[in-house]
Amino acid sequence: MKLFEPITIKNLTLKNRIAMSPMCMHSATDDGYISDFHLVHYGARALGGAALVFLETLAVQANGLINAGDLGIWSDAHVVGLSRVVDVIHKMGAMAGAQIGHGGRLLGVETLSAVAPSAIPFANGYRTPSALSEASIHEMIDSFQAAAKRARTAGFNVLEIHTAHGYLLNEFLSPLANRREDQWGGNHENRYRILRHIIDAVKTEWDGPLFVRISSTDYADGGNTPEDFLTYGQWMKEQGVDLIDCSSKGIAPAKVASFPGYQVPAATLLKEKLGIMTGAVGLIETGDLAEDIIHNGRADIVLIGRAMLRDPFWPRTAADQLRTKIPAPPQYTRYGAWWLDNQPTPASAPMSETVGKY
Repeated sequence: MKLFEPITIKNLTLKNRIAMSPMCMHSATDDGYISDFHLVHYGARALGGAALVFLETLAVQANGLINAGDLGIWSDAHVVGLSRVVDVIHKMGAMAGAQIGHGGRLLGVETLSAVAPSAIPFANGYRTPSALSEASIHEMIDSFQAAAKRARTAGFNVLEIHTAHGYLLNEFLSPLANRREDQWGGNHENRYRILRHIIDAVKTEWDGPLFVRISSTDYADGGNTPEDFLTYGQWMKEQGVDLIDCSSKGIAPAKVASFPGYQVPAATLLKEKLGIMTGAVGLIETGDLAEDIIHNGRADIVLIGRAMLRDPFWPRTAADQLRTKIPAPPQYTRYGAWWLDNQPTPASAPMSETVGKY
């Protein structure tokens, strides 16, 4: 089954094509530090067989939180806790992904000031953000660069820039939220400018696989469509982005007819037209659908969200549905405990090297 075949992205080989999608858990301290919950939550999904486990969005500035209890990466002090989570993920047999972003006008903490490209609220009844100044835009670029350095120091294997779901960088890309009349707004090139600078800045600190998560369509008149991302995606490819993670919506209130695989066509479009790796996400809940996406070349990896919240061992469930076998953690097999007891350094042996070798 192609779903369980390894894939190499830049200088990193993943043991299968399954990743855990970033999902906010709102379980950090008020200052964005990890709790014991994160160690257990992310470690369980790594043990469950995913090749790549993304943490929730890591805010690059203190006013970049999506909501209270989100994790931060705006301070060097955050690195210690993040390193602990990365270490657990690695020991449980998976690679660790960091998604860095800023909530923009969707900041969910009332005591902090929201910022955006333009002073336009998300919808009636939402607060109006402050438009970023020229100086503040450059500070934002520097914050993403510093976050990339901290992610590298913490030991993450993959870095993703969050440019989706109505948050700050999505706001810059969308004409529905970006009404600027300077070099940071207007045509496609100007709306992309901040992301261009951020990608370049991040790459000075990060040489591993670089993903960008996009909202491929705004589901609103005058907003971005997948065809717009043929332009943006080409620029991403030219800048050295390795994979585009194709989600959708978030920039404006919208009722979306969602169904299993409803966002996959955007991933397929960019993969086929641009020749860049893509990730598919959105109601991919069964092994059959995931295998269909990978086997038929519709995307290169699948990112599993809610299904993996319900089932930390979703990869094994998918394998059962596909009537195939994948290695089990040795502790969960009949002779696993005996096998570990007879290894010279069981505690330090990476799970990915020990599983299935006895």
